[in-house]
Amino acid sequence: MGAGEGEAAGSKDKSGGGGGVVARTSLDGLRDKNVMQLKKLNTALFPVRYNDKYYQDAIASKDFSKLAYYSDICVGAIACRLEKKEGGAVCVYIMTLGVLAPYRGLGLGTKLLNHVFDLCAKQNIPEIYLHVQTNNDDAIAFYKKFGFEITETIYQYYKNITPPDCHVLTKFIGQAATKK
Repeated sequence: MGAGEGEAAGSKDKSGGGGGVVARTSLDGLRDKNVMQLKKLNTALFPVRYNDKYYQDAIASKDFSKLAYYSDICVGAIACRLEKKEGGAVCVYIMTLGVLAPYRGLGLGTKLLNHVFDLCAKQNIPEIYLHVQTNNDDAIAFYKKFGFEITETIYQYYKNITPPDCHVLTKFIGQAATKK
């Protein structure tokens, strides 16, 4: 697909004191009726524009693509695509995962990723992978926290952004994790 897939809009820890009202966070499924929310988020988060097939794939993945809300404001999303590997096994490709900068460090990226991990475990999907631009240190560190490993580097992967190179990060779930 296009450049920027698999990018994560990093995660900065915002631990601060102070009381106050705890905002409610929630996830919602991606549908035709709310896909505009994802389009707006992607415009704000990523250096590329995604084509219609990206959005069709995200909607088609059903529960694997979610919007994240903070106090009923859409502030993040994960968009995945289910893929068949040789031999017929299914894997999950994270096309994008991002949270708007002011809302990072609140656990929304973790909530989105854990949702996908839970679905993979329930559906016996052994592998999740994504692409991250080689200079996106925040995203690489975020994914490594969750057990992703750099399994490949692809040079000249991106067409219109610099650097054009990406890392493929992969995580094996359940039994596949022990078979690596």
